[in-house]
Amino acid sequence: MNHAFSPSVRQLRAFLAVYRLRKLGAAAEQLFVTQSAVSVMIRQLEEGLQTRLFDRTTRSLQPTQAAHEAVAVAERILRDVDSLGATFGDLSVLRRGRVCLAITPTLAGMLLPEAIRQFGALHPEVQIVVDDCAPEQFSSRVLGEHVDFGIGTPERAGGELELQTLMRDQLCLVCLPDHPLAHMKTLRWRDLEGHAVIAGRPGYGVRQLVDVAAANAGVALKVVNEISFLSTGLWMTACGMAPTIMPSAYAIYSHFPNLVVKTLQGPRVSRDIFIVTKKGRSLPVACRTFLDVLRSELKHKKRPYFPSPLTDPADAAR
Repeated sequence: MNHAFSPSVRQLRAFLAVYRLRKLGAAAEQLFVTQSAVSVMIRQLEEGLQTRLFDRTTRSLQPTQAAHEAVAVAERILRDVDSLGATFGDLSVLRRGRVCLAITPTLAGMLLPEAIRQFGALHPEVQIVVDDCAPEQFSSRVLGEHVDFGIGTPERAGGELELQTLMRDQLCLVCLPDHPLAHMKTLRWRDLEGHAVIAGRPGYGVRQLVDVAAANAGVALKVVNEISFLSTGLWMTACGMAPTIMPSAYAIYSHFPNLVVKTLQGPRVSRDIFIVTKKGRSLPVACRTFLDVLRSELKHKKRPYFPSPLTDPADAAR
């Protein structure tokens, strides 16, 4: 046998058809090719294997002992090929598959439940795996290909990460409706002077952006609680402890509709939420379909006080 030779799928199909039907013409008709094409494929297979597979007679082809021994292997190979084709077909029409994403717990609780419910109703045979990681683990989960993609804001963008904006977002102050700052038409960083606020821990999440913006505005923030997770700030504010500085989307899509969200200006600080993938890696069809469902769900989501992620209550009233 020529060890450099690898039979093609077409040659194996021709071999099985001739083996079962014993005639080139009948095999050609079954395969929808010409008789000469079948003859060529059998000859190429015999030359590559360096063995005769059929003895020719005037009326039919008779399998040799080599053909009898090879048929089981050929059938197994073609079953595997057909199974692979069926698997890819199932994946393309979402009869099977998996969506695996990395996201921080707070953001997951706010953005994913309804999208997962809708996607599951449409494609119940596709598995969704959520890697609820800490912020400092987010980029490494994507870069290490532990997940298909991530949803969030990487601390260090660029390099091997590709970002696609999912939501436009800005830093804001989240407070109760009866707080003095809730009624200001335009809220600036300098207006926070003297007011107790909650912010992220130093070196964690958005805290660096908060400190830089406050310094640029000449404000010494009175931070009374430092948090690791924005969800903690939300319930602290909701129970009256103090307003929290955070990206607006975290409050807009939270489970505390009584909270007022005021975009901080002078300066405005962007903190967008991205779909994060590893550079050069394409997303499976199941992931792309899930993201379409998520975008659609976010587009139509409504909350009291918040017509859109960048709209203050005062702006909505006008």
